[in-house]
Amino acid sequence: MRRESKFWIRILLGIAGLILFAWLLDNAKVALELLGALAGILAPFLVGLVIAFILNVPTRAIERLLRRFLFKNSRPGGAARAAALMITLFCFCAVGVTLSWIVLPELGRTLAVIGQQMPAFFERVQKQAGVLEDWAPQLRELIEALQLDWKKIADSAMGFLQNGATSILDSTMSIATSVFSGVFNFFMGAIFALYLLFDKEHLGVQARRVLYAWLPVARADRVIYVTALTERTFSRFLTGQCLEAVILGTMFFVTMSLFGLPYAMLVAVLVAVTALIPMFGAFIGCFVGAFLILVVDPMQALWFVVLFLVLQQIEGNLIYPRVVGSSIGLPAMWVMVAVTVGGSTMGILGMLLMVPAASVVYALARENTAQRLVSRQVPGDRYADRDAKGK
Repeated sequence: MRRESKFWIRILLGIAGLILFAWLLDNAKVALELLGALAGILAPFLVGLVIAFILNVPTRAIERLLRRFLFKNSRPGGAARAAALMITLFCFCAVGVTLSWIVLPELGRTLAVIGQQMPAFFERVQKQAGVLEDWAPQLRELIEALQLDWKKIADSAMGFLQNGATSILDSTMSIATSVFSGVFNFFMGAIFALYLLFDKEHLGVQARRVLYAWLPVARADRVIYVTALTERTFSRFLTGQCLEAVILGTMFFVTMSLFGLPYAMLVAVLVAVTALIPMFGAFIGCFVGAFLILVVDPMQALWFVVLFLVLQQIEGNLIYPRVVGSSIGLPAMWVMVAVTVGGSTMGILGMLLMVPAASVVYALARENTAQRLVSRQVPGDRYADRDAKGK
């Protein structure tokens, strides 16, 4: 009788799921609005989860050291946790202040130099255009055929500015509201993250109690295993990406200083920050750095691009596979697939999340495949590398 009741409960749940899915398809706009409203309500807590996860990686390592040398008998979440969290926050603030102290003056000087170099840069561009015009007389005919009416263009621009003044004001208010909301969510999320970090052991016990109370023991064990694997993979990915960004930024600063290229510190910091985006992030720094150097000296910009390509090959073939790829256990081919899929679906955030997520899926699929091969008693020589076997 109990088995029959479970069967009918599953049937009813399946029917309810189909009805809900059909309603979502028929009311997709309403569902997206509800989802957006729910995301807005939960935004501080989601931000807090992200902050807590990022801070937990260095805090856990520092706490382990403190418990070994200073707080040997401290309870979990006690003085050692508080000291480790204070040290982590101090380090983050120190890094932010140091980067601002180094980069902001350099950025101000860079903008001033660019402003001074712009007239000479445009003059060089005009000379090159004149050379191209002499080489290709068709350009002169094209320019003469355009016959642009600059007065009409100016009048149209003034009309556009007058008509769009109201919309610009509305956009400014919307941007100000978004900035205020973002700052509020960040500070509320930071407070929530501190609570999570101080009480993570107790929250973990509560989560396991709920799992074992509502799920079969085997399934609850599986959920805990996958959760631990996900947390471990994302932590290793975060640590590897930060270490790889620091190494790449240092390489750029040293080599650009040795070759006498301008804006070495600014470009190095920019490359290091954009290198946090897997595989393709450093190219953003290359584009901006090449533009900054191009205004000063086009030849040096060309040498910078050559230097970037050389360092990128070293980073892609030696540093990234050992620092990041080995830490998450994902082959380079699947890293590229994950970055491409994540970038095409969710942009930069997708690139950051898809690589460790793909690593988790890859590890689970590899484990499940190995278990199925053992259970089916398939001999290893049937799926081994035949070329390597022949050698």
